[in-house]
Amino acid sequence: MQIQDLPYPDPGVPDARSGPRLLWWLGRNQLGGQSRALAWGLLHFASVAALPFCVGLAVQAVVDRSGSRLALTGGLLALACAGNALGDTFLHRAAVTNWITAAARVQQLLARKAAELGSALTRRVAAGEVVAVSTGDVEKIGWFVEAVSRFTAAAVTVVLVCTALLVYQPALGVVVVVGLPALALAVLPLLPRATRRADVQREKAGRATELASDTVAGLRVLRGIGGEELFLDRYHRASQEVRHAAVRSARMWSLISAIQVLLPGLLLIAVVWYGVHLARTGRITVGELVTVYSSVMMLTYPLRHFEEIAMAYSFSRPSAGRAARVLSLERTTDGTGTRAAGAPSGDLYDPATGLRAPAGLLTAVVCGDPDAAGRLAERLGGHPTEPGTPVLLAGVPLDELPLDSARTAVLVQGKDPVLLSGSLRELLDVPASGNVSAGEALAAAQCGDVLEALAQASPAAGDPMDVRVTERGRSLSGGQRQRLALARSLITDPEVLVLDEPTSAVDSHTEARIAQGLRNLRTGRTTVVFTSSPLLLDRADRVVLVHEGTVAAVGAHRDLVRTEPRYRAVVTRETDEELAVHDMIRGAGGPGTAPAGPPADEAVLRGAKEERERMEETA
Repeated sequence: MQIQDLPYPDPGVPDARSGPRLLWWLGRNQLGGQSRALAWGLLHFASVAALPFCVGLAVQAVVDRSGSRLALTGGLLALACAGNALGDTFLHRAAVTNWITAAARVQQLLARKAAELGSALTRRVAAGEVVAVSTGDVEKIGWFVEAVSRFTAAAVTVVLVCTALLVYQPALGVVVVVGLPALALAVLPLLPRATRRADVQREKAGRATELASDTVAGLRVLRGIGGEELFLDRYHRASQEVRHAAVRSARMWSLISAIQVLLPGLLLIAVVWYGVHLARTGRITVGELVTVYSSVMMLTYPLRHFEEIAMAYSFSRPSAGRAARVLSLERTTDGTGTRAAGAPSGDLYDPATGLRAPAGLLTAVVCGDPDAAGRLAERLGGHPTEPGTPVLLAGVPLDELPLDSARTAVLVQGKDPVLLSGSLRELLDVPASGNVSAGEALAAAQCGDVLEALAQASPAAGDPMDVRVTERGRSLSGGQRQRLALARSLITDPEVLVLDEPTSAVDSHTEARIAQGLRNLRTGRTTVVFTSSPLLLDRADRVVLVHEGTVAAVGAHRDLVRTEPRYRAVVTRETDEELAVHDMIRGAGGPGTAPAGPPADEAVLRGAKEERERMEETA
């Protein structure tokens, strides 16, 4: 795989049981690139290691006054330099290719996992953690994959040089062979502590990233309540903790680097001292002493890669572990059924709650707990957060449908839909049936003022559809973002559309028009709307009250308001005192009768309503 061939047609199925297993899996899938890098690395390091021998032969040729040997040595030296340049160039090219392709493979796997899990991913892993894994952790994983081939080439070169020194000059070769393993292993006791400090730094950096992303996402709210300084102080403290952790980690790695410089220097001093002693006694020649000295000095270069691989593994192992944890997440229902790709048409039924959405009708669902409503909406889309009985579409479990078919059949729009950056035309360019045009969807979602605002913001664009929308729609108001997201869902025109509070950020007049537009545009299609808005509920074909995880009542909005106290409490936001008064009045006049009773009761009820309206206006 070359860089120009990215992305991978299929990144494969990773071994996500642990971080080391994921690294091993990446290495196995890049054997071709690793082999090329190893070959070029051997050429590079072998050429570097040959330079001291050439220098020693040249010195001995000068001492012996042999011009022919000096010329031959010069040729060998030129050949070694050419091999050094060629090997270093292509080693760097191959190693960087391994880095980028490994990082790209992991990023593709993470993107595929995010697409598979959908909104369930951020409920199981913090959004800041996902960002950190897909950026910094992926880079560290790529670093280790890239460093493996260089380390292998350096290790093979060290073994070859030691063997050559034993053959060439056994007396000094023994000193080098004994000293080099001590150099390579001396830093091993320090690696666990360095790794722990690096993990602490990474953990604190992840928390700071998550805090920053949460702050940016809620910037409008923070400005509204004047909380910028509070969150700025929190992020300042978090960043200082990251800095202190980074300094502690850097101190340990600087100590390791210092040891890697000190010990080779001590070995070099020992070799020179012992070599001079041997030369004075005539047991070795001057050329042999220069060769051994130069070889030991050159060995410090490949030995640096021992430190690099130790650092790369120490940083990449926890990073790979975090990536493996994300990649090991699975949908509660895997969607790998063997049924036909075409999704069936019919009623949507949830056995867990008893909720049924008849085909072709607009069903409104009232749920007093917003979090429970969100979880139920995800269940209806085939993305349950907890294992349980799957939702049925026309009697077919959603988890028996292929994932693509299930998503084509059922689309869920959550409470906080995301708008990606790009032009409005690109935002609305989504997989669709073709039966609903962008104009019809925008009109039904009451986006006329949004188009006008975009046109005024960029007069040069001409067509509002070509105006760029910033990431997450931060240049728009909450209601405008919500309506654009609704228009996008309407364009998709799925068989079943599930909307979770689609009008919570718009005014009542706009909400009424959206309710009518939604009903008109989705005629003949199954639509489920989670809402407590009377404007939407009044236009639904049927309303379902879900109380404590089960369906408690089904009927028309006006009937449920009159006959179902729990429904009325959610929809009208009736207080406990008002509910007690209603019950007392109904007890006096009989169920289903108009409120009647003592004037004091009516006064209490009227006063409670006025107080509630006053509080809502104040809020």
